[in-house]
This record gives sequence, C-alpha cells and structure tokens, in this order.
Amino acid sequence: MASGDTATTDTNESQNPSSSFYLHPGENPGATLINIQLDGANYHAWSRAMKRPLISKNKHKFLDGSVKTPKQGTALHDAWERCNMMVIPWLKRAMNAQIAQSVMYIENAKDLWDDLRERFSKGDHFRISDLLQELHSTKQGERSVTDFFIDLKALWEELESLRPMLGCTCKVKCECDFIKTVIKHKESEYIMCFLKGLNDVYGTVKTQILLMEPLPGMNRLFSLVMQQERQLVGHTIEASKILMSATTTEDQRTSKSNNENWKGQGRGKNKN
Repeated sequence: MASGDTATTDTNESQNPSSSFYLHPGENPGATLINIQLDGANYHAWSRAMKRPLISKNKHKFLDGSVKTPKQGTALHDAWERCNMMVIPWLKRAMNAQIAQSVMYIENAKDLWDDLRERFSKGDHFRISDLLQELHSTKQGERSVTDFFIDLKALWEELESLRPMLGCTCKVKCECDFIKTVIKHKESEYIMCFLKGLNDVYGTVKTQILLMEPLPGMNRLFSLVMQQERQLVGHTIEASKILMSATTTEDQRTSKSNNENWKGQGRGKNKN
C-alpha cells in the first residue's frame, strides 16, 4: 500500500466513531468519570468502576494492551497520542492527591494502569481471607432484609472479582456441565451465608427454603424472605394498634374513675 493510502486510512481511523482512536468533540481531559477516588485500599472496587466508563468511551483498549503504540510520524500516532493524553487525566482525576502526585511523570496510559495494579492489587489472598470470614460471620442484626442483602452482595461481588471463574481453555470445548455445576455450588455457598445471617424470626422460612430441592436462585430466595418480612411487619403493626387501643381504653377508665372520686369528695365537703 502506498504511503498516501496509509495516511488516508489512519485519518479515517481517527474520524471513525467506532474506532478506539476517535475522540468525541465534547470530551475533555477535565471530565470526572466516576464518583469514587482511589485511596489504595479500595483499588479493586475503583478499577472495576473505572473500567466501565472507559469501555463505554471505547478507550479501555489503551489500558489492556489491545491498542499498540503506532509508529511516530504517522497520522495514527497523532491520534493515539491525543487519546492517550485524554485517558491519563481521566485516571488521575479519580485518584487522591497523594497517588496522583506519585504518577505525575508517567506519560503512557497503559504504564500508568499497570503501575497502579502492581502497587495496590497485592495482598489479594489476605483480602480474600477477610472477605470469606466476613461473609460467613456477618449477621442481619438491626438491618432490614434489603439492607442486609445489599451489604452481603457487595462483599460477594468483591470476592468474585478477586477470584473470577475461569472458562474452558481447551481447543476442543468441553460438552459437560462442569462449569455450570461449579457456578451452582458457588451460588449455594452465597445462599447459605445469606440464610445463616438472617435473624431468628425468619427460622420458619429458612427451614422451608433449605428443604427445597433444588435450592431456589438468589433472587427467588430474596423474594421469599421479603414476603416473610412483610408478614412480620404487618403483625407488629397490628400488635401495636391493639396495645395502643388497650392503653387508651385503660387511661379513659382511670380518668373516669378519678373524676368520680373527685366529684364525691366535693359533695362531701359541701354537706359538711
């Protein structure tokens, strides 16, 4: 291909909205892509949150190595440089000041992403151990079923991000359901943690669920427990109404009795 044709192709690549080298006119390096900042301890949650908007902007390929650095002097290299210098500020604006200062002189988005992963993703085994312990020991306590479910789900998703499920890598794909079975076992573990952490008032519904074969999915399980919670709340409200009614009636009786006693004392004084 002639050099003129190559230049034209490179230019078209930077003008194609479906290309990773394309920059929308409305994009700017001062944009804030996510609401959380990297502080070191939250690296895994931060990296997952950061990955989503970058994929939507078709720029995550600059971080995972899919986009290679083109040769200098070409139109495609100029487009790559513009995109690269757009992604770096996006990343830095999602860090605290101390971490941003430590990567000030890194001029390649992929090198910056790799540097953060090398620094903050270490110690995964300790974090996995902490998450497993927390999952199996956390209790509902004063939380509603919904709040308890959300908190437990956040722990579970973080654990899954640290130990992702690996697919089959054989050239001839397996036809057995081994992967599906492993996924099912992991979900069963999640269900057990949720049921074990519920308060004792849900003992009846927990027993009913554990007797089901097979166990219901997590969403179905949550729905069943929510039905039980609504019944408990309804009974509590009715009991409160009955108690308030009984208390009001008793107060009225006491007040009436006191009034009669005072009336009697008044008549006695007049006679004397």
